[in-house]
Amino acid sequence: MKQYDVVGMGHALMDIIVGVDDEFLKKLNIEKGSMALINDEQHKKLLEQLKDKEIIMSTGGSASNTSKGVSILGGTSAFMGMIGHDEYGKDYEKLLSDINIKAVLSKNTKATGTSIICITPDKERTMLTYLGAAAEFKEKDVDEEVIKNSKILHIEGYFVGNEETYKAVQKAMKIAKANHTTISMDLSDTWLINAKMDTFKEILKEYVDIVFVNEHEAFAFTNKEEEDAVHILSEYCDVAIVKLGSKGSIIKHHDRVSGTKNVHNVPIHKVEVVNTNGAGDSYASGILYSIAHDIPMEKAGKIASYISSRVVSIPEATLNHSLKDEVKRIVGE
Repeated sequence: MKQYDVVGMGHALMDIIVGVDDEFLKKLNIEKGSMALINDEQHKKLLEQLKDKEIIMSTGGSASNTSKGVSILGGTSAFMGMIGHDEYGKDYEKLLSDINIKAVLSKNTKATGTSIICITPDKERTMLTYLGAAAEFKEKDVDEEVIKNSKILHIEGYFVGNEETYKAVQKAMKIAKANHTTISMDLSDTWLINAKMDTFKEILKEYVDIVFVNEHEAFAFTNKEEEDAVHILSEYCDVAIVKLGSKGSIIKHHDRVSGTKNVHNVPIHKVEVVNTNGAGDSYASGILYSIAHDIPMEKAGKIASYISSRVVSIPEATLNHSLKDEVKRIVGE
């Protein structure tokens, strides 16, 4: 028996959500609706400018969000990442532990990474990401025992983009494969896919069992639209998922009982959208939780769609309360 359903591995970023006006972004010379990386100096200045504003803080980072979603659905999860020796790092660790996530966090002299999410009155989000300590994760920080004791290792594709974090990814995947731990990966970003195409193709072919992409990433990887893209991706992995935002998702998976490959078109749960940040990560948690608990893929899609709909209806990128009862209801339908 393995102790954890899912262990996530990726950037440990504290989400700092703040309401601002358009003038605030103009003064920063930041285009509204964009996502940009900022350096140490910009990060310090921005935090200073936000100190008198009302903020919401929650743990962030793609793989971390997915680990958190698994816990919220009633599963057991862990997360591996890197934080700093600072207050944000302490808060990050505590917030994970508060919802029973095993926090496997190494520490670095750099400041804990943050994603500052500026929400303007029109509900548009502008993201300013400071990687800080999060990008310093290395091979030595991979926890072999946690991977051995997890049913699924879930890796965010962003870790493939950096030489040192990619070495950690390779080590983690080898440990997983040697210990019958299923490997899942979210490819994360179209620019990254185009820059590391050969690497991603090799990883998917050799190691990855479950792959997540959105429609733009699917096209970047396959040069095909949605349904054609999921067929190509399924040639690499047992389970291929293309997330389509407001149009739902497509899942193609290998049914080991019948030996066939089945396709499921999953609709969305309609809600009033407040913030789409983290919806895809939560969707992934629904699929991975279901796979870890042997829930049929048709039900898995419904669970994934449900949790992602709940996330887009709040300002944060993740929920903070249990959905165990809702999962039981969906499974029992």
